[in-house]
Amino acid sequence: MSERFQVVERVYRAGDLVGVLTTEPLGRVLDYRAPEGGCGDGDFVEVPLGPRRVLGVVWGPGRGDFDPARIRPVNRVLDARPMRAELRSFLTRAAEYTLTPLPAMLRLATRTPGLGEPASMRRVYRLAGPVPNQLTEARHRVVEALRAFGGLPVTLGELVEAAACGASVVKGLVKLGVVAEEDAPRDTPYPRLQAAKGMRLEGDQVAAGDALVADVARGAYAATLLKGVTGSGKTEVYLEAVAECLRQGRQALVLLPEIALTAEFLTRVEARFGAKPAEWHSGVTMTERRRLWRMVSEGGAELVVGARSALFLPFRDLGLIVVDEEHDTSYKQEEGVLYNARDMAVLRAAICGCPVVLASATPSLETWANVEAGKYRRLDLGSRYGAAEMPEMRAIDMRAEKLPGDRWISETLAGKVRDVVARGEQALLFLNRRGFAPVTLCRACGHQVGCDHCDARMVEHRFQKRLVCHQCGATKPVPVACPSCGVEGRMAAVGPGVERLAEEVAVRFPDARVAVLSSDLFGSARALKEKIAEISAGGADIIIGTQIVAKGHNFPLLTLVGVIDADLGLQGSDLRAAERTFQLMRQVAGRAGRTAERKGEAWLQTHQPEHPVIRAILGGDEEAFWRAEAAERRASGVPPYGRMAGIILSSTDVAQVFDFGGELARRIEPLRRIGAEVWGPAPAPIARVRGRHRVRLLVKAEKGAPLQAAIAEWLAQFKLPRDLRLAVDIDPQSFL
Repeated sequence: MSERFQVVERVYRAGDLVGVLTTEPLGRVLDYRAPEGGCGDGDFVEVPLGPRRVLGVVWGPGRGDFDPARIRPVNRVLDARPMRAELRSFLTRAAEYTLTPLPAMLRLATRTPGLGEPASMRRVYRLAGPVPNQLTEARHRVVEALRAFGGLPVTLGELVEAAACGASVVKGLVKLGVVAEEDAPRDTPYPRLQAAKGMRLEGDQVAAGDALVADVARGAYAATLLKGVTGSGKTEVYLEAVAECLRQGRQALVLLPEIALTAEFLTRVEARFGAKPAEWHSGVTMTERRRLWRMVSEGGAELVVGARSALFLPFRDLGLIVVDEEHDTSYKQEEGVLYNARDMAVLRAAICGCPVVLASATPSLETWANVEAGKYRRLDLGSRYGAAEMPEMRAIDMRAEKLPGDRWISETLAGKVRDVVARGEQALLFLNRRGFAPVTLCRACGHQVGCDHCDARMVEHRFQKRLVCHQCGATKPVPVACPSCGVEGRMAAVGPGVERLAEEVAVRFPDARVAVLSSDLFGSARALKEKIAEISAGGADIIIGTQIVAKGHNFPLLTLVGVIDADLGLQGSDLRAAERTFQLMRQVAGRAGRTAERKGEAWLQTHQPEHPVIRAILGGDEEAFWRAEAAERRASGVPPYGRMAGIILSSTDVAQVFDFGGELARRIEPLRRIGAEVWGPAPAPIARVRGRHRVRLLVKAEKGAPLQAAIAEWLAQFKLPRDLRLAVDIDPQSFL
C-alpha cells in the first residue's frame, strides 16, 4: 500500500466476522465469516447470497447484528489485488455526495470480465507473413481488422466480430501463414513509457509547464485550471506534468470527453513517450478491459487515457489526473449512477493526494467560480502555439439573406466556402442536429410523428431510411401515409439536420468532396477514428458535422468554419443555455486556422446578431461574459452560487407517478429546515421514455446548505411503490 495514503489495513483470521460489500442492490454491507487462510480489508471475495455466488469486497469488520448461527463463510478470496483504501474511501464519499447506493458505486469499480479468474494463457491471432495481393473480401476484412487493432494480439471471437466473418476464414489465413495463431499470457504489462522531452515550450507555456511539474514533484493535492485558447498547446503543457509523473514512478490518468479524440491523442503520446498508453472506453474489447484493470492495480499500466468511467479503476499509485475539455457536458453521467466526472476527479485527487488539472479553452462556470473563490489555481495560455493566430469571427444576419425555404446556407457563407475550396483548403459547416430533419409532419392534418414509447418527436435519418427516437433509440420506417389521418403523399420533413445539409452541399458544390461527421453514422469508434484521420490528411473539402467536430480535433487544412444556426442553443429555459452556446461556438470556431501558414475565419449565421451571447462570442471578451453570467446566476441563487438537486420519478402508471410526486411535495419538513425550496411535481420536458411516464421535482438551496443529508432524511419517509423508480440527480446538468 502507498505511503501516501496511511490507513492501517486489517487482517482477519479464519472464522472472524467480516463485512462484505457486494455488487447486489441490497444497500448495505453483509456479515460473513472469514474463510480458511483468512482475508483482509479490500480483498475481492466470492460469497454466497441465497442460492447464488456473488462478487464482493471485504469492507471492514462485521457488524455482528445478525444471528451468528446463520452467518455463512466466504467461499473464496479471488486472485486479484485487494482494493486499496483510497479507492474504497473514494467510492464511499462519491456515494454519499451523489446519494447513490454504495453497491452501485462498487459496480462501477468492478466492470471487468473474469475479475476473479487466475492468470492463464489464451489463444490469440496477429498478422505474421506477407499479405497476398489476391484475397477474398472476407479475408481482406480480417487483415484490415488486425491492422486496425494496431498490432495487438486479439482472440478469435474478437477478430470474427470485428471482421464480420466466420472462424474458418481466420483459420484459412493461418494455414496460408498470413496470420499467426499462438498462445500468450492473458494479462501482460503495457510497454514502458519513456519520460522524454516533448515539443519546445514557448512564452506562457514554459511557466505553466513548470508549475504543473512542480505540483507533481511535490506529490500533494492541488487543483489547477489550465485555460488556453484553442491551439495554444494545452496538451503539450500537461504532458510535461505526465512526464514528471512517470519519472516519479507514479501513474497518470487523462480523461477525454469523446472516444473519437483518443486516436489523435494516442499518436501524440506515442511520439512523446515511445509507446501507446492504456485505453479505457466503450470501444475497448473485453479482453483489453480485463488486462487493463489488472495491470492498473499491479502497476503494469503507467498512463491511462479514458472516458469518465476510468476514474473508478483500481490504480496502485495515482500521481496525476487530467480532465481535458473539462467543460464538456459528456462528463456528466445521465443514466444509472448520476455523477459528474469533473467533480469526481477533483474528489479522487484530494483523496489520493495528487494534482488534478482541468484543461479547457472555455471552462465551465463552476470551475471559473472556484478559481475566483481561491479554491483552484489558474494558469493561462494567451496565444496559439508558434505563429498561428486565432480566427476572425463575424456574424451573418440571416434576416437580410432572403433564403428560399429549402436552403440553409446563406449566399455570403456559400461564397466563402467556394473561395476556400478553390484554394485547396477545407471548410467546416457546423450544425448541432443529427439526422436529416428533426420533425416529420403531415401537411394534411398537421400530425407530427412521435415515438411509440416516448413523448419525443422522431428524427428522420435518410441515410438509414428510418425515423429514430433520440431518447430511447426506437426506429421505424418513414411512413408513406399519415399515421393519424391516413392521407398518403403529404408527409414532409421539416427543418435541417446534418444529412439534409449534406444534400444541399452536394447540389451547391457538386465538385467538392464532402464528409459528414455525426456519431450516429459510424458503427464503431474505430470507424469514426479512421474517418477523422482521413479528413485530417486532406480527404475532404467540406466537412459537415455536429458537436463531435468541436472537441479537440486538429484539421491542418481547415481555414473556414460556418455555423449554420448559431441561435439553436439559445432556445429553451436551460439555465446553462448561454454558457453552453458560448462554449460551443468558441470551440468550433477554434478548429479553423490552427497552422501558421493558414489564417482562419469563422462566420456565424444568426437571426439575433444583437443577442448578448452572440455579441460576446464575436467580441472575444471572455472574462466579461463570465462576469456577467456569474452575476446573473448569483442574483438568482442558482449553481454555482446555489445548490440544486433533481428528483426524477418514473412509472408505467401515469397516475401513480403523479400521486407519489404530490406526496413527496407535501412532506418536505426536512428540506424546510435547511431553507430549501421544492418545485413540482411537473411532467419532465420529455414526459415518457421507453414507455415509462416521468415526473420531476427540483430542490433549490443555498450554497452552504447540507443538501444531501436533508434529501436523504426527506426520502427516508417514503416507501416506493413496486413499479416506481426514483433517481436523485445532485447538481443536474440536464433538465429533460
